[in-house]
Amino acid sequence: MENFVVSARKYRPATFDTVVGQEHITTTLKNAIRTNHLASAFLFCGPRGVGKTTCARILAKTINCQHLTDEGEACDHCDSCVSFNQSASFNIHELDAASNNSVEDIRNLIDQVRYPPQSGKYKIYIIDEVHMLSSAAFNAFLKTLEEPPSYAIFILATTEKHKILPTILSRCQIFDFNRIQPQHIAGHLAKIAEKEGIEAEGEALALIAQKADGGLRDALSMFDLNVTFAADRVIRYKEVLDNLHILDYDYYFKLTEQLLAGDLVQSLLTTDEILRKGFDGHQFVVGLCRHFRDLLVAKDAATVQLLQVTETVRKQYLDQATKAPMSFLLSALSLGGQCDMNYKQAKDQRLHTELWLMKLANLRNVLDWDAMTAQPANGVRSSAPVSPIITDATAPNGIQLPDGAEKKNGNPQPSPEPGLTEQHPITSEPVNGYRPTPSPVAEPIAAVPPPSAVPAPQPATAMRQPVTLPTRPASSRLKSTVSLTASPVQATTEADVVAVVAPTRPDRSFDFDELQECWRTFAKLRHQQTDSTTEQLVLNRQLTLDGTTIHLTLDNTLQVGYLADIRVELLQYLREHLQNSRIQLEHTVTLQEVKKMIYSSQDKYNFMANKNPALHELRQVLNLEVDY
Repeated sequence: MENFVVSARKYRPATFDTVVGQEHITTTLKNAIRTNHLASAFLFCGPRGVGKTTCARILAKTINCQHLTDEGEACDHCDSCVSFNQSASFNIHELDAASNNSVEDIRNLIDQVRYPPQSGKYKIYIIDEVHMLSSAAFNAFLKTLEEPPSYAIFILATTEKHKILPTILSRCQIFDFNRIQPQHIAGHLAKIAEKEGIEAEGEALALIAQKADGGLRDALSMFDLNVTFAADRVIRYKEVLDNLHILDYDYYFKLTEQLLAGDLVQSLLTTDEILRKGFDGHQFVVGLCRHFRDLLVAKDAATVQLLQVTETVRKQYLDQATKAPMSFLLSALSLGGQCDMNYKQAKDQRLHTELWLMKLANLRNVLDWDAMTAQPANGVRSSAPVSPIITDATAPNGIQLPDGAEKKNGNPQPSPEPGLTEQHPITSEPVNGYRPTPSPVAEPIAAVPPPSAVPAPQPATAMRQPVTLPTRPASSRLKSTVSLTASPVQATTEADVVAVVAPTRPDRSFDFDELQECWRTFAKLRHQQTDSTTEQLVLNRQLTLDGTTIHLTLDNTLQVGYLADIRVELLQYLREHLQNSRIQLEHTVTLQEVKKMIYSSQDKYNFMANKNPALHELRQVLNLEVDY
């Protein structure tokens, strides 16, 4: 029975023309051989399995060939080529630096370099995994590498170029090998399958090429694995999925459809099915993020070419890309990046993944879905969707309210002020669940008169009740802490916060003790909801009361941001429980003075001299210096 030889060895390239995906290197080497412009030292670097050692051997064989072809290839018939093919060449020496990395090994190599070749023009030394050499071995090799004999050529190969000393790099001609493109790997596998008499589906070979991640040797190993599994010598797509344990595209398309529809139940069931099949949760997160990226790429005809998939899968991407709004994809990628970064640190990794999916399923409730997916008559989608404005007959003074404004007891509720809505850093979408809607020019909402100008209470059917705004979870806080220094901040009045119409019951007066009690109760409620230390620090500041205006002093602009998040809810709570619609909240920022700490001897001397100037005079009289 004939011994089996793996495809990586059986179909190893023997000439430059058979090297896959490295044309920029093979062309340069052939021209150097043809014009006799050979360097004394070459460095081949790049990922694993892309042809570094193979090209080194082909170069060594071609340099010593006695009858080069017109294309600059070895003839394969001369004595030098025959001895090389039989691994019996005395002019080509290959050293594995991973196991021969000491100074003594390099010294033995230098001793061999002294002797010229008995036949042929050059002695070639191939040192594989050269980055494994010790620093002492590198230093011992420097002089020989810089000024070798005219007949000696060194070819170094490594996967980790950054570990090689700069003095070695400066003495070599460097060639950077690229990862091989999936289409080139798939084409090479198709040729091998044809030679071996194996039937292979194009999608199956494309899947192997993508799994190889640019390494042809890995692709050939996976090819042999699937050939061994296929008893009828037919490589099928489904069998490759099972053998290589790859998550099918269909799962990603199915899950994305469920998330776009806001179907949280089915998306969790689909995720459970994926995890029960043994797929790694982290790889699932990375794969879904990659799927969202491909959908983003497929939205523009100029970037569709970046999709490295088969034609069938490409059509699926183009179809789903038309259904997925740009804001959804950008938000999903942003949240997915956070999930990916925090996955390893999560105590319950499955719950961490499911929370991400819950946020994605809820995106259609946060984003203005109808406006984003609406198609104008000319077929061109607006780049900046605007929420539609509707007129409610029950709105007082003919004020127009944004679409989706809630009604309570038959009365329209106001939308939050745009200035209080935080926006997503990428999509510019609101992250607290409220979308700012531009008011009509004729009747702007911001023009509601202050409480002092509000007329007498009207019947309950015509009044708007104070709205209770849901709070945003602390985990989704998007703050900038670049600058914590004080900046000129204007005291925000009630009109800047939200337009609130006076309640149906009359206002009553309150004292400072009642205010403090109500304030502390609100702080306890917020602590139970968010457990935010900075927020509690803001709520536990010293208060002052001037009529119905509450004054609060903050330390930095970070605290101002936290106060802005809870300002609307805080005012609503105070006005309701203290029964006074005229309550206002103002704040100022006062930068606390930081005392300079005394560390060095000079600092100690300056501190003591400031307290007692005579110490300075004594130092001058005695001509003393501070001991450092």
